[in-house]
Amino acid sequence: MDVPAQTIGVEPSRRATPASRYRGVRSRRRHVRAACQLPRVRHQSGRELRGPAPQLTSAPGRRRPSIATHRFVVEIFRTARSQAIISSDGGNVRVTAGWLASLTVAAVIVAPAESIAVAATPTQASTAVVPLATGPQPGTFTGRGFDTCAAPSQTTMNAWRTSSPYGAVGIYISGASRSCSQPNLTASWVANQTSNGWRLIPIELGYQAPCGTRTPKMSADPTTARSQGVSAANSAANAAQALGIGTASTIYNDIEQYPSNASCRAAVLSFLSGWTEQLHVRGYLAGMYSSGSSGIKDVCEAYDNPSYARLDQIWIAWWNGVADTDAGSYCADAYYADQQRVHQYAGEVTETWGGVTMKIDRNYLDVRVTQTPPQQWTTTIDNSASGGFTASTAWGTSAYSGQRFGTDYRFTSPVSSSDVAWFRSTIPATGSYEISVWYPADPGYNNQTPYLVETTTGSRSVSVNQRVNGGRWVSIGVFTLAAGTGNKVGVSRWTSGTGLVVADAVRITRV
Repeated sequence: MDVPAQTIGVEPSRRATPASRYRGVRSRRRHVRAACQLPRVRHQSGRELRGPAPQLTSAPGRRRPSIATHRFVVEIFRTARSQAIISSDGGNVRVTAGWLASLTVAAVIVAPAESIAVAATPTQASTAVVPLATGPQPGTFTGRGFDTCAAPSQTTMNAWRTSSPYGAVGIYISGASRSCSQPNLTASWVANQTSNGWRLIPIELGYQAPCGTRTPKMSADPTTARSQGVSAANSAANAAQALGIGTASTIYNDIEQYPSNASCRAAVLSFLSGWTEQLHVRGYLAGMYSSGSSGIKDVCEAYDNPSYARLDQIWIAWWNGVADTDAGSYCADAYYADQQRVHQYAGEVTETWGGVTMKIDRNYLDVRVTQTPPQQWTTTIDNSASGGFTASTAWGTSAYSGQRFGTDYRFTSPVSSSDVAWFRSTIPATGSYEISVWYPADPGYNNQTPYLVETTTGSRSVSVNQRVNGGRWVSIGVFTLAAGTGNKVGVSRWTSGTGLVVADAVRITRV
C-alpha cells in the first residue's frame, strides 16, 4: 500500500482555484454533493462541463464581489451543472432564468451595486485564502477510490478529477512508518480537494505487528500495545485537526500483513482497542487497513469479543480484482455490514487520466458516518499512580505476570477483616459511570475477589474471579457516582475465596 507513486508525462495546465461551499444554500446541498460525483455534462456548444467551479470577476470600475456572493454563485453553478441546465455562449456560462426562480435560498446577503460575471476560465488560487475545515472524511460515499504513497500535486488531482472514475483518495496523514515525504499535504491542499468534490481517506501508518517484519513494531505485551494504540490515536487526531479534517471523519490505522499467531493477535487487538477508544474520545471514527489473511481476519474473528473495542470500519487488502466490498472467507458478510467497508482490490497498477500517469492501489468504498462518536469522559487509575492509590503495608508489589497493567501490581492474602486497597479519582459530575477492572489472571489468585464501588447510595460489592479473563478490561457494572474527589473503587481482602487478592488498575467511564 505504501509504495512511492510515479508521475509520468504531466501535461501543463493552469491550477484551478476551488471554490468554498456556501453553507447557506441548505435546500440544494444534496444536488451540490451529487454534482461532484456525476458523469461529465455537455452543454450545447459541445464543451464538457466538469471541473473546478467558476470564479467571480468584477466589471471595470465595480467593487469586487463579496465572499458571500462568490459562494452563492458557485453553488448555483454546481447545482445547475448537476441538473444539466447550463447553456454556453462565447465562453460565458448561463443558467436558465426559470430554474433560478425556483431556487429556495436561505440567508443569502448580496451587497448593493455589485456586478457579477461568471468567467469560464478559472483564475489562479490566492495564497491569502485561509483553508476552511472540511466535513467528515470520507463521510458517506459509495464508489471507487485510489491511494498512493505521497499526496499528488494539485495539477495531478485536477486532471484526475475531471477524467478518472475515482472519487476518493487515500492520504497518509501521520505515523513513523511512512516511507514517502508529503510536500503537498497541507491544510490548503485538503481544503482544495474537498471543495473540488474529492473524498479523503486519512491513514495512520505507524506501529506494526510485533511478529511482522516492518518497523516500528508495537509491543508484544498487550497492555503496552494498548497504550501505544492510545498514543497513535492522539497523534493521528492531532494530524487530522492540523489538516482541517474534522471530527466524525474515519482515520484508518495501516497494519501491514503479518504471520498471525495467538500472542501476536492479542497484541494487535489490544493496540486497536486503545486506538478505537481514544479516537472516540477525540471525536473520530476508527478504521483499520490490513491484509485479509491477517489483520482483517483477526478483527473479524474478535467482532463479538467484549474484551476488545470494535472498530467502526475496516479496509480489506485483497487483490482479487473485483470492485466490491466482499472479503471472501476473511470476514463474514454479517460483520461490518452497514456501509463499513473499503476493499483494496488491486495494487501497484499504473493508470493515466487527463494526460497524467500515476502508480496507485485501486479501492472500492461503501462507507457512511454512522454517528458522531461520543465525547466520553474516562479515566484510568493504576496502582502506581501517585495520589491515586493507597494500600496498607500488607499489600506487596509484584511484576511477575506479563498480564499486568503498567509496570507492576499489588497483592496480598485474604483475611477475615477489611483491609481495602483504594483507587482514588475526581468525578466531574454526578451521573452513571461504567467501572472496569484490570488484573493479571493466575490459578493461584482469588476466585472471589471483592471489588467495592462507592456510589451515591452507599458501598456496593462485586465479586470477580481473578483466575480467568486476565490482561484485559473486565466490566463490573454501571453505577451512579457522586461528583468530587475521593476513594471510588477498592479491592478488599475480606473474602471466603481462596488464593491471593490482586489490585492492579481501574477504569471509570461516563455513560
